[in-house]
Amino acid sequence: MKPYDSDDELERALFALPLEEPPADLRASILAATVYRAPLAVKPWEVWAAGVLCALLTWLLLLVVRGGATPTISMISVYASGALALFAQPQTLFWIAVGGGAALWVSQLNLTVVPEALRATRR
Repeated sequence: MKPYDSDDELERALFALPLEEPPADLRASILAATVYRAPLAVKPWEVWAAGVLCALLTWLLLLVVRGGATPTISMISVYASGALALFAQPQTLFWIAVGGGAALWVSQLNLTVVPEALRATRR
């Protein structure tokens, strides 16, 4: 077998192959399935929220089935009072306020505008 000096012979052989024509609406169907895809009916955070809610309800149902309603309610009350005690501390409230203020401040910054002096010029 001799190595090709040029690809002309190979290209002629490839173009001589009997290829089937693509469907007329191939491009439109590809664009419809990718770029112009219809938005999802639900947002991802809604799916996560529904999953968390289902998990919590399943956990609560299992607790009720295992020991009845009274121990479950008392245990939920203990967890709720512990969470309230955690978030009622002044230090926790202070850092929540600092984090919220920083998030609000950063969200108000416009970091996409570049001053004229820093813009690159075309030559």
